[in-house]
Order: sequence, then structure tokens, then C-alpha cells
Amino acid sequence: MSLSQIRIEEVRAYFKHQDYALAFRRLLDCAMDTQDMAVYSAAIKLTAAREQHKEAIDPAWVAACLELLEQIAAIPLQAGNTNDAVIAGEKLSKVYGHSGFALGPISVQIRKGQVYGLVGENGNGKTTLLRILARELFYNQGHINYTFSKAPADDYDLRSKLVYIPQRTQKWYGSLQDNLKFVLASYGLKPQEIETRVLMMIARLGLWNYKELKWHQLSSGYKMRFELARTLLRQPEVMLLDEPLANLDILAQQMILEDLKYISNSITNPIALILSSQQLYEVEKVSDKVIFLKNGKYNQQEQEQKEQSERKLIIEMDVNSNKERLREVLSGLALEKLTFNGGQFIAQFSDPVTFSQVLQTLGHSELEIVYIRNISSSSRRFFVA
Repeated sequence: MSLSQIRIEEVRAYFKHQDYALAFRRLLDCAMDTQDMAVYSAAIKLTAAREQHKEAIDPAWVAACLELLEQIAAIPLQAGNTNDAVIAGEKLSKVYGHSGFALGPISVQIRKGQVYGLVGENGNGKTTLLRILARELFYNQGHINYTFSKAPADDYDLRSKLVYIPQRTQKWYGSLQDNLKFVLASYGLKPQEIETRVLMMIARLGLWNYKELKWHQLSSGYKMRFELARTLLRQPEVMLLDEPLANLDILAQQMILEDLKYISNSITNPIALILSSQQLYEVEKVSDKVIFLKNGKYNQQEQEQKEQSERKLIIEMDVNSNKERLREVLSGLALEKLTFNGGQFIAQFSDPVTFSQVLQTLGHSELEIVYIRNISSSSRRFFVA
């Protein structure tokens, strides 16, 4: 079964189990992969109908969605290349003379269809690395090779394929929809196709009820969605996002990340997505790989080897108990280290202790557990080590 067939079956299952919100978002993903304007038009009509009758699900609307899904299933798709690195950076270094901060040497391999979480403490070079990869900042040493599906014709074409979205975006004027139409106006498309593509992107990114609003009328979350829509209309191959989750509430963060994950995994237009964030756990959920910067340094091969060699169980927990009592409870489980960082306890065990054994021991102790998480494979362990 091909990837497109698997996704079609997933959408069918979502509709079958009446998870209509998720089913429709995934249906729109499948529709976007076709690049078929007739499919887009049908999806736009379904979006308009759904937004008009949100209080109840119309069986006729569900039937129309499933009918569109069958049309999509009959359209053959040409999968984009996700095997070769679209960005290959070798021993990149950047030194700031006035501050003495040095980034690198850093080596990275970035592939389309993958989400890369860029994490690290403040001042460790996340924004610097993003801007170097985006060709917005010169580096002192090293080499970067870009392998796009087609060589950029000019700098404007390059900026369509390689897009950097900073944390603070510029204010724009006019309506959201008109601004998105303006993006496509320079691509030589006919007005009707521009209208269709813009409305399809508006539908996919949940901007339908906001398309006539202006910049000052949108929340931070919807301003970010607008930036994503404006970028995705240009069909980029690489997107670099600097703190896209800043100023968003937890639900908005989860929705943005979920959308980014599925959009980057497009069958026909896969995107290499690198995003920096302080929201470590949320980013790890959607990332295929995490790039952890410490003191301006990261080596992909070394980090992977280190992760393979380190198999110790590390648990972060909040327990209504003092350190001595917790140490006593865990002492029979080959506890190597127990620290308190001011908010949670960090317990490190040697092999072959399992997370289940720790949970069982804590349960028998009758200690009140407020929060517990296994961070053995999380980048969080680098922050608390």
C-alpha cells in the first residue's frame, strides 16, 4: 500500500469513528497534495458549508466529504524526493568579535519531509544557526550545500524555496485574504487560480472566519498562521521558523505543531522544517530529530552516538515529599543520583531499572505524585544533567 493510500484509509477511519474535525483537516491535506484546482474548489465549498453549520454535523456534508475523498484517491500522485539532503552543512562556525560568542563547528544534514526541533538554552546560537542556514548571515568557516529540486533562477526564486520566518514578523495592511492574493500575483497565475489557491490555504490553516480581518484584529496565533499561509503559497522546500510558539497558549501551540508536521510530510511537496523553541516537550512530539545546541556547539553524528550509548533511566518528577524520603523510597532500585532543581526532582538509575518498576515502587510508597515523566530519550535530560 502506497503512502497516499495509507493516508486515504486514515481519513476514512476518522470519518467512520466520527472524529470529524481531524478527518476534515486530513482530507484537506490529501486535497492539497493533488494540486488539482477542481479538487480545491470542492474542498473550499465543503469548508464554507462546515463553517456555516458548525453546531451540527450534516450527514449530507459527511457524504460529500467521502465522495471528494474517493475522487482524490483516484488521482495519481508524484512523490517528492525525501532521500537526499536539501541542506548539508559541514563544520559551520560563526564568531562574534564584540561578545566573544562562537557558534560551531556544526555539521547538519537536513532532508525534506522531516521536522527538526532546534533547542538549547537562551544565548546558545539557535537564531544564529537558523539565519546562517537561511543565508541571511555570513559564517566564518565551513561550507553549506543546497540541493533544491530545481536550481533557483534568481534570488527571489531562492527566497521562495528557502524561507526564514523570524519570531517578530512585520505588520501588514489590508485584509488577510488580499495580502495572500498579493503573494501569488507575481507568479503569473490567472486570477481564478490565485483565488482558488488562496482560499484553499485559508481553509487548511483554519483562517476561514478571519480572511477579511486586518493585522490588528488578529491574535498572535492567527498572525503566525497567516505567516505560514503566506509562506506555503510559495511552495517552499525549506522552512526555518524562529520561536513560532512564542506568545501562543498551549492549545494554539499544539494545533500549530500538528499542522506543521502534516504539511511538512506532504507527499507531492515535502518540506524540510526547522523550528526553534523553548517549548521542549511540545516540539519533541512532532520532531523527527532534535538538534540540541550547548555553548554554541552541536555535532549530529556525535549526538546520535551518545544517545545510543546512554541507556540510563532518567525520570523527572514532582512529589509531595522531601529529598531524603524520596531517596529512601527509591534506594532499592539502583538509584545513582537524585537532584532537586527547584521545581522537580531528577532521578537517575543504572541499568536494568525500568520506568514501570519506578512507578510501581512509588505507588507502593503511597507518596503523592503530582507529575512524572520519563526523560531518558528527551533532550530535557541535557538541561538537567
